[in-house]
Amino acid sequence: MKDLYYDVVIAGCGVAGLYTALHLPPDKKILMLSKEDLAGCDSMLAQGGICVLRDEEDYDAYFEDTMRAGHYENRRESVEIMIRSSRGVIDHLLALGVRFEKRADGALSYTREGAHSRPRICFHKDITGREITLTLLAHVQKLPNVTILEYTSMTDLLAERGSCAGILARTRDGGILQIHAEDTVMATGGIGGLYERSTNYPLLTGDGCRIAQKHGVALEHMDYVQIHPTCLYSTKPGRSFLISESARGEGAVLLNHRGERFVDELLPRDVVTEAIHEQMRLEGCDYEYLSFEKVPAETILGHFPNIREKCLEEGYDILREPVPIVPAQHYFMGGIHVDSGSRTTMPHLYAVGETSCNGVHGKNRLASNSLLESLVFAKRAAAQIEETGEKKIRSAVGGPSGKEIA
Repeated sequence: MKDLYYDVVIAGCGVAGLYTALHLPPDKKILMLSKEDLAGCDSMLAQGGICVLRDEEDYDAYFEDTMRAGHYENRRESVEIMIRSSRGVIDHLLALGVRFEKRADGALSYTREGAHSRPRICFHKDITGREITLTLLAHVQKLPNVTILEYTSMTDLLAERGSCAGILARTRDGGILQIHAEDTVMATGGIGGLYERSTNYPLLTGDGCRIAQKHGVALEHMDYVQIHPTCLYSTKPGRSFLISESARGEGAVLLNHRGERFVDELLPRDVVTEAIHEQMRLEGCDYEYLSFEKVPAETILGHFPNIREKCLEEGYDILREPVPIVPAQHYFMGGIHVDSGSRTTMPHLYAVGETSCNGVHGKNRLASNSLLESLVFAKRAAAQIEETGEKKIRSAVGGPSGKEIA
């Protein structure tokens, strides 16, 4: 067993973990762990985009869209925080170099997805997650205070007197690391690897939730699992390929085997999924179809090049024919319970991204809120860690107690 000492350890190198690291003070010594290689994080797979509050007139509609999709089980405070913080996040991503699509006049271009009452989603082709993740990673890798270890898995927490004091981890060659840290951030992703058919990478096996439960850390809504309606049907084993909801936002329609539409494609994901399953039951088949016939060719070639390429690999050209689709596990709305500062019920332990449950999504996530929620609450985790550290210093020297983050 090897002992390592850091100020902060972050388990996970997706957008939530990376954004946390970017916002921590430069004098913090930070260690980040990637379960496999850096290219294997699920954030890379996000296609559709990231939501933003377009203007003040859009606030009520955006809030209602999020609440309605979540069956009004959302934590209202968290939804408000996310929406109000969205423009600042998008502006920061642009400043970092994220190449969101823009109109001829230089303004951001917006697309629409299911359950949104208007277009409010920023995107980069159909690989928005990859664009954001690689941009954040490039900036984190330049930080002299951050060390990243690949093929290193968190296996347990270190706890002292009921408080988190770091983590145990296993390296690729079987070595054990005892990582001592003042603060620990779980950014370990979702649970898709536990499912036979999922859009997630197989390495996502709910590690953070399992370890948190072992230590009595509160979990929330562990049964709230989202199924994505449109994944490319294939008999090949492995991860299901997601066909972005923004395809339906741009006009793609769902058809049964008789070529008939059977559902409003822009209803919330759980409603569309249920309609597809019912149609499959009625027809006694394993899939239905998604048709791009009403989507302009230039939109397909410019907005959905990755989707078209993948479908071509399976023998389908979306410019000329519908593709077979089937629902698959996609996103986990439950997880480790956190407050608005991403704090868990164990002192000095934080959770961000899909492994956390801050209540934004309720029972069903609104499309393209996941990247935004991850970034907003990762930044708040970093702010809370910084504030807690400053309070500790002030307390040690007898200074004022300070204030909580906004």
